[in-house]
Amino acid sequence: MAYAVIQTGGKQFRVSSGDIVEVPSLDVEIDSTVEFDELLKSDGETTLVGSPVLEGTKVAATVLSHGRGPKVIVFKKKRRKQYKKKHGHRQNFTAVRIDAI
Repeated sequence: MAYAVIQTGGKQFRVSSGDIVEVPSLDVEIDSTVEFDELLKSDGETTLVGSPVLEGTKVAATVLSHGRGPKVIVFKKKRRKQYKKKHGHRQNFTAVRIDAI
């Protein structure tokens, strides 16, 4: 099974053709095509590793939607000091479908 490792938004993702991946928010329109640089590419038998990226290869993807992830609660407390602080955070994401490796 062919797969690749791409990097976007400071994170790395292992993807195959047809996968739907939620990557950190991209500033692109829905139904447009984006390309990602490949860090690693494998066809099941041979594996090519870039330094840092593979030259002349790209992963093509189609933007499906934009959204926000689940809420993460950040709670800080210091015992015996009457200190409590509660914050919530939701990370934005862009859902993309991998078309070609």
